[in-house]
Amino acid sequence: MTNVNNRKDVAGLLTRMREKAPLIHNITNVVVTNFTANGLLAIGASPVMAYAKEEVGEMATVADALVLNIGTLTADNVESMIIAGKAANAANTPVILDPVGAGATSFRTESIQRILNDVKISLLRGNAAEVSNVAGMEAEIKGVDSVSSLEDHAVIAVHAAKKIGVPVCITGERDVVTDGQELYYVGNGHPIMTKVTGAGCLLSSCLAAFIAVEDDIVRASVAGLAAYGIAAEKVVKSNPAIGPGSFQAAFLDELNSISEEDINQYKKIEGPQGE
Repeated sequence: MTNVNNRKDVAGLLTRMREKAPLIHNITNVVVTNFTANGLLAIGASPVMAYAKEEVGEMATVADALVLNIGTLTADNVESMIIAGKAANAANTPVILDPVGAGATSFRTESIQRILNDVKISLLRGNAAEVSNVAGMEAEIKGVDSVSSLEDHAVIAVHAAKKIGVPVCITGERDVVTDGQELYYVGNGHPIMTKVTGAGCLLSSCLAAFIAVEDDIVRASVAGLAAYGIAAEKVVKSNPAIGPGSFQAAFLDELNSISEEDINQYKKIEGPQGE
């Protein structure tokens, strides 16, 4: 794999994505639906939120990427996710899984395994505790933003990527992306994002938008992480005293205005590092 830090078209993926305006099918949680839809529109993608078992298969077939987010899980939603995921697989549409709160309850754990058994995902995106749980590693779950008892996020990410067989993205103070062989760090972002419900969920959908226009999942993820984090940094730079409420609106504005030049100037990408 080529070193994305030296590829001039990493930022160019933003323009490619905006030119295509990919249709992102989200089966997400009720807490973040509005924020996710508006965030996708702001960055240049086209959102659709379709959940009914009667239509998700058809919708996933015409979409450019599918996001499965288990934040507010129900039995019906699991069925819809599997139907949509199978349809996406048949159409060669990338599938992004966001295992919100994985391990918090047996229902979540069992549902994730059902999805993984029936659907070939393209990217697993979560925090360290969620990813370690999905991969069967020891972790203590205290909430959707909990920190794994395993301190080395890179170790968790590489292990999960090898076990599940797909690229993995662990987000935190420094984001980690790996295909199990090469590993990249992205250092963009700001702590205020942890004060906004749905920031991670929107990130998964934004990564899907980049993946929709780039077959190299790791490269697309690195570009998406950098763009997303830089947008947050620009908000705080322009208003250091901003609070979470105002940040949400300003963040959408920055997602809308972020440019290739911003990414080239402010990206904090390290890698690749071998296993």
